[in-house]
Amino acid sequence: MSNWQTFQQSLLRYPELGFALDTSRMDAPGSWSPEMQAKVERAFADRAATEAGEIMNPDEGRAVGHYWLRNPDLAPEAEGKWIREVVDQVKQISRQVLAGEIQAPNGNSFRHVLLVGIGGSALGPQLVSKALLPPNAPVDIHFLDNTDPGGMDFVFEQLGAGLAETLVIVISKSGGTAETRNGMLETEAAFAARGLDFPRQAIAVTGEGSKLGKYAEENGWITQVPMSDWIGGRTSIMSAVGLLPAALLGIDIDEFLAGAKAMDEKTRVDDVDSNAAMQLALMWHHAGDGAGKKDMVILPYSDRLDLMSKYLQQLVMESLGKELDLDGKVVNQGIAVYGNKGSTDQHAYVQQLRDGLANFFVTFIEVRSTRKGQSMGMDELGSTAEDYLQGFLRGTRSALYESGRHSMTISLDQINAFSVGMLIALYERAVSFYASLVNINAYHQPGVEAGKKAAGTFLDLLARVKGHLAETGSSGVTAEQMASNLGEGDPEVVYHCLNHLAGNGFCSREEGATAGEDVFRC
Repeated sequence: MSNWQTFQQSLLRYPELGFALDTSRMDAPGSWSPEMQAKVERAFADRAATEAGEIMNPDEGRAVGHYWLRNPDLAPEAEGKWIREVVDQVKQISRQVLAGEIQAPNGNSFRHVLLVGIGGSALGPQLVSKALLPPNAPVDIHFLDNTDPGGMDFVFEQLGAGLAETLVIVISKSGGTAETRNGMLETEAAFAARGLDFPRQAIAVTGEGSKLGKYAEENGWITQVPMSDWIGGRTSIMSAVGLLPAALLGIDIDEFLAGAKAMDEKTRVDDVDSNAAMQLALMWHHAGDGAGKKDMVILPYSDRLDLMSKYLQQLVMESLGKELDLDGKVVNQGIAVYGNKGSTDQHAYVQQLRDGLANFFVTFIEVRSTRKGQSMGMDELGSTAEDYLQGFLRGTRSALYESGRHSMTISLDQINAFSVGMLIALYERAVSFYASLVNINAYHQPGVEAGKKAAGTFLDLLARVKGHLAETGSSGVTAEQMASNLGEGDPEVVYHCLNHLAGNGFCSREEGATAGEDVFRC
């Protein structure tokens, strides 16, 4: 069969949505085995159970309701009412801020938004703001999404005197996430240093009754907007987490939700040939043998979507990267995701994709129209900038396939709130389907929790090292001596504590011939 015939048979189009998916260069089988068909049927059944509110996160005993956020009619009555109320609250707050009814303490309108969050609480808003920020946005947006003091200082310095007219949104479901709490405390300190009244410029997005909610109430913040246990961080973009900053930026959140709802309706159909999300999941399974043997490279040919690969890193890898399956069997599942944008990557890692290890598959994301109006010709043929962009996409796709590298292409008519909502919903559903195909829980993150626990252990040791240095450090100590003094069996961990303290000015380090001979003293 020719490439042209394969293309025609493999192209799935939703013309009314301005969407198409081309899987012709994935070399997938013409029909799936009985075993795979049975897995597909299970995945379709899991989809129905999820939207019906059954417990689909058994490890945490939770339902998974992010699909309800764009269609409250699917939700149980109480949850549906709650969703509508939150959307109304988001619209009211954004209207009041943009109309100047909620003002900065100096009597001026807010001109900036500072979002403090981490993971999905920052990645989602970052993606949406980059993709959809209007040229005449009423405010701009900045992010504290790490506990790096240098990064925080840079943001505060960027805002400068503008902090007086900055609305701060702190996002944490529990209020106990260390990075977000640190960012909040650093922001409070930055405001205090400038004589600003932080609570009168702060809004919390958090779980009802959370630590953050209680803190916001006790300190007189402007208001708080609720989250719920059935909304996971990496699928929270269509909750208040994503909707509030989007609405403040002047983005049409109704269209954003409508795009997701429209894609959900298409991927709710229990038919492989017409379900784009199931086709994505099957291509991932086919490419990596159902074991993640190949990486997923995301190449959007649109500057506005250059954060898509970063967003999908969390959505895909945190959801699918699991040690155990639902039966408790060790499977070590996952799909590594990386990427940037085209045609930038013509000059970066496409060289390796074409000629190096064939350990990946590519997803091109094409936007058919990125400019309103006509473009100038760039050469004697009259080729425009968008002609070149399309040429680079098609050329890279062909060059990869000629070298035995697989790819698929998602095409969008244009970038707007509707299409971005649609694209996010497509990937959310594909992740759910793939998790069902390989029998894992896509909705918990035990590895993340293990990292948090290990960090807590390190911080406890760091405090002990710091205290001991303050008492006895004037004579100097090596890592082994400090470990012995503290009864700690691993001198390397103690060394990292000492080195960190030296790097931050708490003590000095005299470098020896080896790390073990370094001497630290206060």
